[in-house]
Amino acid sequence: MSSSPPALFDRALLRQRRNRAARTLPEYDFLLQRAVDDLLDRVESVTRDFERALVLGGAGTVGRALAERPEAAAKIGHLIETDFSDRLAPDLCVDEEALPFADESFDLVISPLALHWVNDLPGALIQINRAMKSDGFFAAAIFGGASLKELRQSMMAAEAELYGGASARVSPFADTVDMAGLLSRAGFAMPVTDVDRVTVRYGNSFVLMRDLRAMGETSVLADRPRKPVTKPFFVRTAQIYSERFADEDGKVRASFEIIHAGGWAPHPDQPRPKRPGSATTRLADALGVKEQSAGEKAGG
Repeated sequence: MSSSPPALFDRALLRQRRNRAARTLPEYDFLLQRAVDDLLDRVESVTRDFERALVLGGAGTVGRALAERPEAAAKIGHLIETDFSDRLAPDLCVDEEALPFADESFDLVISPLALHWVNDLPGALIQINRAMKSDGFFAAAIFGGASLKELRQSMMAAEAELYGGASARVSPFADTVDMAGLLSRAGFAMPVTDVDRVTVRYGNSFVLMRDLRAMGETSVLADRPRKPVTKPFFVRTAQIYSERFADEDGKVRASFEIIHAGGWAPHPDQPRPKRPGSATTRLADALGVKEQSAGEKAGG
């Protein structure tokens, strides 16, 4: 009996759709560029240089961004950019679920908007950790759970109305709590996460879905419905979307949540959390307030 997690995503279909998007992505990569800029901000904030750096995903966006950011570029020595799509990979076509790199190969790993399509995210993070040198820095951006919530709700409502039931047609995404815990489980030290929430406005849901196809970000759920939906489904989806999520000018809102997560490959000299009960200073003294017992009423 296999112990591997069930395949949530059809990775073969993902590669096919990313290959298809290779021609259009440069015109629709605004979210990817935003994520990359934020990741490079984090790299610049680290007070050290990185001899060997790996990029997982991003279709070459990191290298192009570094050409415009000399301070970040000066911190990075040899850069290897990969992608799951052979048509988008600048240097190597790499499957994030089966990294081909030796242990302790890199002191910086960046992943812009790629790991949300991985079936075994904990396993992928463990592999990334193994590929990093001690005290190496890891920074990733993935789409979070609130992304495309309007499209998800509109599709489910249209399907329930037309067909008497609803299927998952928009991929699920992780949240910030998940990512912090997963980084810790994968062995990263000092994990941190934060969220960048972006609202994009479109003329209608048809334009939104066109952009998602051009980005290579349409759903590749393994358990997706196999029966093709009809034109009335998309028309009704657009109507519900406009009814629920349109602004006064008639344009509809699409929410994107970009989760940034980072951590360090373990090193003996890194700060460690103190043992519970080892504090020598009371919290009340540190805050400059009177300590109250559990049964004492505040303000009494």
